[in-house]
Amino acid sequence: MKNVHDVEIEIKGSDWESILDATFKKKVKDIRVDGFRKGKCPKNVYLQKFGVESLYMDAVDVAANDAYTKAIRDNDLVPVCEPKMDVTEIDKDHVKFKFTIITRPEVKLGKYKDLGVKKDEVKVSNKEIDEEVARLASRFAEIVVKENGEVVEGNTAVVDFEGFVDGKPLEGGNGANYPLEIGSHTFIPGFEEGIVGMKVGETKELNLKFPDNYTKELANKDVKFNVTVREIKERVLPELNKDFYADLGYENIETEEEFRKEVKEAIKERKNEEVKNKYLDDVLEEASKNLEIEINPEIIDDEVHRMINQFGEQLRMQGITLDQYLQFTGSNHEDLHKQMEPEATRRVKYRYLIEEVAVKEKIEITDEEAEEEATRMAESYGVEKTEFLTHFGGLDVVKYDMKMRKALEILGGEEK
Repeated sequence: MKNVHDVEIEIKGSDWESILDATFKKKVKDIRVDGFRKGKCPKNVYLQKFGVESLYMDAVDVAANDAYTKAIRDNDLVPVCEPKMDVTEIDKDHVKFKFTIITRPEVKLGKYKDLGVKKDEVKVSNKEIDEEVARLASRFAEIVVKENGEVVEGNTAVVDFEGFVDGKPLEGGNGANYPLEIGSHTFIPGFEEGIVGMKVGETKELNLKFPDNYTKELANKDVKFNVTVREIKERVLPELNKDFYADLGYENIETEEEFRKEVKEAIKERKNEEVKNKYLDDVLEEASKNLEIEINPEIIDDEVHRMINQFGEQLRMQGITLDQYLQFTGSNHEDLHKQMEPEATRRVKYRYLIEEVAVKEKIEITDEEAEEEATRMAESYGVEKTEFLTHFGGLDVVKYDMKMRKALEILGGEEK
């Protein structure tokens, strides 16, 4: 492929000698040789005992960075993924590296305007408003003891239960004062349904069967539960009044009609954003069909690794590690890599498409525009501009981000 460059770099003479010497000085600190204090072994004694070869591995790590910088600088290359590196020769006088460097693949734009992609129309139904009002009200619901009546869907029944299989107590199949939300499907099928209609103090025998996807020892087996309801709790929703609206942040709303209107606008705004994102995805998908590009597997691998790292960060925020997730799901890193390859390919293709549109449309961002955008974004995040730029990657990244957004606006310019 035209964007794959093999570059050989040699480091020799005094340059290589100084790297070996620095490596020795670092390595000798942890070395103990008879007749010398730890870290005080002379270089000639060290070399006699361990040989210059013992320095090569660490020295190569140091030299590789300088060699790689020289390879891309001397050949005016801009890598798009991690290079492949081989040490082809090494001795006390020199080291020779071979780098395989991949640069941006050749991209040929096809048609990217007037693609006939339609934007979905946004509508908000009364049912959606009702559901959103109910959802908002449920956030302020009060859990109270139900003094009279029976268990119904949505109640929390506080129960004692004992399970028996083949006439013997079921291991782990009993509990006391267990709060069971009816409709949560926490227990096996039929358990929660069997409690519906029971009253406080009532005891009932439930004859059920374990599902076929249960543990091997219990799958499809008959099981009997003796259940007693100790207490029933229900969720009491707040009244739709001025106080409730104020709790939600709507200080100037007094009537339900006004509240529903605000809810409708909020739903509409959310759906507009969803529709816009779907529209842009559809445009990118359609435009990418007209794109001519050959993407190196290494570029896809690099994107997959980036995605896996992001996924790992998301998992850490939820309190689990990537390895734990793989263990829970019965998969491995190779499975995850394959699973992410299609999305990684799509992302890379879209990225090169948008970049090429920016080139074609001659989109340029000035330093002043980037500075203004950095100021605006820093304010929106509530941080100092210098801190924002440090975390975001600098002004050049802000420029790139703005350029990509402008190119996307051109791609989506046919919305209807």
